[in-house]
Amino acid sequence: MNAKNEVEELPRSQATLRYARLTPMKARRVVNLIRGRSAADAASILQFAPQAASEPVAKLLASAVANAENNQGLNPESLIVDKVYVNEGPTLKRFQPRAQGRAFRIRKRTSHITIELVSVSADQSKGRNAGRSAKGRTR
Repeated sequence: MNAKNEVEELPRSQATLRYARLTPMKARRVVNLIRGRSAADAASILQFAPQAASEPVAKLLASAVANAENNQGLNPESLIVDKVYVNEGPTLKRFQPRAQGRAFRIRKRTSHITIELVSVSADQSKGRNAGRSAKGRTR
């Protein structure tokens, strides 16, 4: 039998923010902070992150949690940020006048941000990070 058929699919919920007026590179810095964490931990990290991109990502995370709770009846405490990715949206091209009749192009980049949450039970969530050691730990 196929291994794919035997693996049970965990309940998922997702939210997408499209055409966000922030560069994908800056959004990825914030998104990488919350990948693999519980939804509550991710919300507290985003609340105190100094980057400007943390505010729209926090709103998107809250929307994904609300989608999981209202649409699928999942418990918000059991949600883990499974997949988070930032794709590049369309770039708005503007021109800045310069000396001697020249013009420089200004690229105002946009992003599409997607958050996927997965619901796991309490015993599975403890075992999820059990094998990982803390970053920077030498012993």
